Amino acid sequence: MFVLPPPPRYPVAGYPGAPGGGQLIETNNTITHPTGPEHQLVVGEGTYVLQDDLHLATPPPHPSEAPVHNPNPLATTVSPPTAGTKLSIVVVAPRQQSQSRLFRFDTARSQLPPSIQELPNESSSQASDSGSQSANGVANGSTAFPREGLHAPAFGSGNSALAVVNGKDSKDPLKRRKPKSNIVKSNSSFVSRVIPHEALTKRLQEHNPNGLFAFANVNRALQWLDLTSPTKEEHLTKILFTKAHALCHDVNQSTKGPSHVDMILGFSTGDIIWYEPMSQKYARINKNGAINNTPVSDIRWLPNSENLFLAAHMDGSLIVYDKEKEDAQFVAEDQEQVQPETEKQPRLMVKKSVNSKNQKFNPVSYWKTSNSKINSFAFSPDCRHLAVVSEDGSFRIIDFLKELLLHQFNSYYGGMMCVCWSPDGRYIVTGGQDDLVSIWSLEDSALVARCQGHNSWVTAVQFDPWRCDERNYRIGSVGEDCRLLLWDFSVGMLHRPRAASVRQRNSVTSATLKMQRTRTDGSATRLRSNSNLTSGSIVDEEEVVHPVEPRARTAMLPPVMTKKVDEHPLCWLGFEEDCIMASCSNGHILTYDRPKEGAGSDAAPSTASASASNA
Repeated sequence: MFVLPPPPRYPVAGYPGAPGGGQLIETNNTITHPTGPEHQLVVGEGTYVLQDDLHLATPPPHPSEAPVHNPNPLATTVSPPTAGTKLSIVVVAPRQQSQSRLFRFDTARSQLPPSIQELPNESSSQASDSGSQSANGVANGSTAFPREGLHAPAFGSGNSALAVVNGKDSKDPLKRRKPKSNIVKSNSSFVSRVIPHEALTKRLQEHNPNGLFAFANVNRALQWLDLTSPTKEEHLTKILFTKAHALCHDVNQSTKGPSHVDMILGFSTGDIIWYEPMSQKYARINKNGAINNTPVSDIRWLPNSENLFLAAHMDGSLIVYDKEKEDAQFVAEDQEQVQPETEKQPRLMVKKSVNSKNQKFNPVSYWKTSNSKINSFAFSPDCRHLAVVSEDGSFRIIDFLKELLLHQFNSYYGGMMCVCWSPDGRYIVTGGQDDLVSIWSLEDSALVARCQGHNSWVTAVQFDPWRCDERNYRIGSVGEDCRLLLWDFSVGMLHRPRAASVRQRNSVTSATLKMQRTRTDGSATRLRSNSNLTSGSIVDEEEVVHPVEPRARTAMLPPVMTKKVDEHPLCWLGFEEDCIMASCSNGHILTYDRPKEGAGSDAAPSTASASASNA
């Protein structure tokens, strides 16, 4: 059967008003099913086969933002911020844990910190799936630890001013609140066009509750997709915005259901949209930059919160918003407590605390980490800590419940681009402009290993919880070199010294860290060998900023698999129970099926040990 090729992604004639301009062409999504060895990922446990390549149609520029042609090749005009295609995955129905998953919940004999262990009377079968999160420490499609085992208090639980919504108590706490405005009928200049599927109601009725919904940004468009539908290339809803580009988005796992999904989007204009796709309702927050007028680089719902979410702005600000509160012109509070950055010891600059009694309007809380752009952040599985990476190469660990900076590390060189937590909260992985994936130990507050294999910036990192247990971890990373890399990291490698150096106390860098601090401080009495942040301890002041670990003293971990999977830079990675997904800056979404046999075997731990011995 002869199949016509897809139409061109952009019209040849240009934009209206341009010389020779004509009508803009709106293209549709396309899907292909490439086959062959070049579309397979060969790992120790088996072969991951490319299921399909979904290509999202890139919308043409809006007529009001005609592209400016600058013939000067050396021009330094700052281009507006944009982001590659990223996905927010959600399963509207809870799912029981799969038996094929390597990561086990019977952690009574493991060394997991008590703050993230399960309750004694709680079994693993009671753990239900709370959906997926994109680009944070918890893998898509599952929750690493059941919420019943978390003992962290809610953010702002001690502030009575946060107990009411818009100044009044909720009449029906069980009823999900929805935004007020209909986005399809909206006359706002912010929204250009909304294109629902002609059979949207029917497709929602036919949707498998255990199937995957996905929200994907591409240029100035947001698409709502059903990834388990036979016609997954046909969007459920496409929203075209006038000038703003959606840079980040997230789905609330606490409020999701078969008839309700809360989603937030951060834009290049600084605006934030609260969107409920089932009812096509939306609300606009930080309108026209009322609170902060810089672009939103990353956005996440606060753990276990129905209303509060955290947005990272490109001026180095972290702001907690309430989806139901109105905006007000922001004026910093407690200015006399703000510490200048010129002082020796950095602090988290709190411009408005969550404990403030002035909570009638947004923001709920306002923090400033530095003047450098924040690239990404992630919440820890124990819902206490926040990992933040910035363009200036800094990596911070913040106790966001106490609004306190605990640790600050720095990259070897260049900015840090992405961050995620291990499912048990013991390790943090970062990727940066130094082309390295770095593994950090939270318990020892130190760098464990560097993973070398990328040829360009690392744009996304993620743990695969289905290939993890108490001692072995599977890490995935993608970068601007168009490559997907898989790494197996074993706790056993921490005891294996590199070169002639000697390690102590089960930490690959504790001895090195002690030596460095001894040289720096000149006194061994000021040293601490073990700082367990997950148990809530507060570090000494001199331990907030940690020196850069020399590359010669750090273990190097080789990848167990490396593959160029696309012709465009990759920007997102996600793990599902039955597949691996990745997306690129040009709108391609790649789905690789997991090996059919051996998924529950011990192949991963043995592979991890083999890779560790090569480090």
